[in-house]
Parts: sequence; structure tokens; C-alpha cells
Amino acid sequence: MNPFVFSCIAPHGGEIIPELQGSIPERMSKTRESLTELGMEMKQAKPDVIIVLTPHGTRINGQFSITDSERMEGSLNENGATFVMERIVDRELARNIVGASSKAGIPVGAINYGTAAGPISCLPLDWGVMVPLRFMPDVPIVVINPSRELSYEKHLAFGKVLRETVLSGTKRVGLIASCDWSHTHDATGPYGYDPAAEKLDAEVVELIKQNELEKMADFDADYIEAAKPDGIWQTLILAGAIPANDRKVKFLSYEAPTYFGLICAAIE
Repeated sequence: MNPFVFSCIAPHGGEIIPELQGSIPERMSKTRESLTELGMEMKQAKPDVIIVLTPHGTRINGQFSITDSERMEGSLNENGATFVMERIVDRELARNIVGASSKAGIPVGAINYGTAAGPISCLPLDWGVMVPLRFMPDVPIVVINPSRELSYEKHLAFGKVLRETVLSGTKRVGLIASCDWSHTHDATGPYGYDPAAEKLDAEVVELIKQNELEKMADFDADYIEAAKPDGIWQTLILAGAIPANDRKVKFLSYEAPTYFGLICAAIE
């Protein structure tokens, strides 16, 4: 069975947030509409807590990092506007994930800041978390950052630990794999242009539509370096957490309006 009440693959370009869309709202409008739909489905699923997998949070080399602070807060500035967010952390679920991972031999680190507890115990919210959460219900969260020093097999195995941890509890848990895709679509972008970007994104779209998420582990390292996606690792964790037989994928949209690709898909 799928232990998550709702899960999805969602992007995190700042302009997706309506408050930050600026003077060209049509630039990411397709993705904004899709994320609105994903948010409505998550709200209908009524989660008690949402786990967010992000590539942009606090990183620990060679370990999955898991939030264990009282709360998280952050701000994004784009197009002359500012968006702020604060969320409570479900420390019980976070610590259960840490404990189960350690027992399974998977390297994890619980992270905190300031004080062990209380209002000063607060970690930063990164844009990989804030953008999709802007469209989701305001419930406690657990934020997890993968480690690219670890193998794809470890990411799949960590996903299985998430699955087992959620199954062993009573909370209704949502899961978001926050993923942008190839970052070399535009010669004027920060990573330049490479034809691998369009090719890899097209292959990723097909793998998602065909419910073959695990096959992203087969991408060649040089191919990944040329295209520069940041979604493979989070997607593999999701794939480990929800095996193919338990996944029903609803693909919503793809677009690359700037230098990076954006995909929205629901796992039901």
C-alpha cells in the first residue's frame, strides 16, 4: 500500500509564487496552475504533516540531513517583492526517521540551530521548500536534504525507510519531491547552454508518465553534468518510498520558460 495520503513532484522556481511573479505572470503560468492543482489535492488529503525533499537546504556531505528544530522560517526576494514563510517542524516524525535510518545502516544527520528547543531553535527555509509549500496546507513539516555523495541505491533505500517509518505510525503524511530539472536550457543563464538539457528533460517526462522513476538512476554521470538537473535524487527517494506497484502517476505539466525545466506530477 501507499502510506502517504498524497505525494507529488513539484518545482521550485521563485516566480511560481504568485506574490513574486512580477510583470510577466505568464512566464510560469502553466506551472503555477499545476501547483495550485497539486495544492488542492494535498489539502483534500488532509495531511497531519508534510515531508519535503529539497536539494537546496542544509547539506551534510555523505549524509541525508533531517530537520530537528522547533520551527523553520525563510524569505524570498524576487522581482522587487518579498515572500516570507514560517512552519513548525514535526520533531517526533523527524526523530523517528533518523532512528529508523540509523538502524538500517543509512547515514543521516539530525540538524538544529541556536538552542535545543524553544523559539530560537529555528532553521532556514530554502526556496526548494518554500515554493511548493506556498500552495500546500499549513501543517507541520519535516525537511530532508539528500546527499549527492551517496549512491542512487542509498537514495532508494532511504525512501524505503521513509515508507516503513510512516507505515509504523498513525499520522497522515504527505510527501513532496521538490525538483527542478535541467539548468542548461539558455545560453544567457548562469550555467550556459547544452543540448543535453532538452534531451534529458524529455526523457524524464517520459519516465514520469510511464511510472518508471527508478530508471533515472541509469542516467550517465557526464550526461547529468551537462544538463545539470537537481531533481533526480529527490525523485529516487520518492520512488523508494512508493514502489511502482503502489504508484499511480498523474502527469500535469512541463515547461522551460527560462534556463531550467519545471515539472508537476501527482502520485496518487
